[in-house]
Amino acid sequence: MKSKILLVEDNEMNRDMLSRRLLRKGYQVIIAVDGQQGIEMANSESPDLILMDMSLPVMDGWDATSLLKQSNDTKHIPVIALTAHAMSSDREKAFQAGCDDFDTKPIEFNRLLDKMHMWLKRT
Repeated sequence: MKSKILLVEDNEMNRDMLSRRLLRKGYQVIIAVDGQQGIEMANSESPDLILMDMSLPVMDGWDATSLLKQSNDTKHIPVIALTAHAMSSDREKAFQAGCDDFDTKPIEFNRLLDKMHMWLKRT
């Protein structure tokens, strides 16, 4: 059975590129364009893993992840933060918000796949 990935990304070009590559690797991909929609889709779709952009409209990825990790329905879902901010403070902020892992943009696809595989094996 295909793993279901929730991609929360507001940038259309990033979203299209990453979702196409994940589909080619055999993942089922569902998409949200802001943090609020990401929370709603995590609750309704029960993804196996969430790729969360941190800089999002409506509700940013920090707040969305924090809310997901506070909910009994979604706290078990691994969240990988995706951000162009590569500072160690951003990494720390992602973990404080509840992210399980962290990856920088531009995405190095094979590195991201390795992280995804590691977390999907644990679920």
